[in-house]
Amino acid sequence: MSWMPKVNRGFFLRAESLFNFASYIDEVDREAGLPRNSLHDRSHGEAFLTLFQKRFNRGLFILDEPEAALSPQRQLAFLRILHELTTQGQAQFLIATHSPLIIAFPGARVLRLSKAGFEPIRYQDSEQFQLTKSFLDSPDRFLQHLLGPENP
Repeated sequence: MSWMPKVNRGFFLRAESLFNFASYIDEVDREAGLPRNSLHDRSHGEAFLTLFQKRFNRGLFILDEPEAALSPQRQLAFLRILHELTTQGQAQFLIATHSPLIIAFPGARVLRLSKAGFEPIRYQDSEQFQLTKSFLDSPDRFLQHLLGPENP
């Protein structure tokens, strides 16, 4: 990770803090006399994506589990936005996630946090990938093991 020239602000977003941030944007827009286009008028996931599309461009963005606001389909849309922002060389992201879709981002450096600290791992070796693959390979077997044989 490196700082880009003339970038002196970052942004930390948790899915739970989107409501307060949307209210802040509404207030700033109202004071500036801008037309109302509130993030509150969208679903949580749509507000999250709109925020990225319209308000993020340059900087360091630290995101804590952005998938909490997004369906799998919207996670893919989020990856497209990340791609647009990072290929322009204007944005960097540090993302804590449990989503196998998000950690599959091309060129991402995947780190696992263990008792020894952070260690780089391959995407295919991540717990997110392994668990999702195991489930999708055999959901019946997985659920039988998890719920017991009396639950078909």
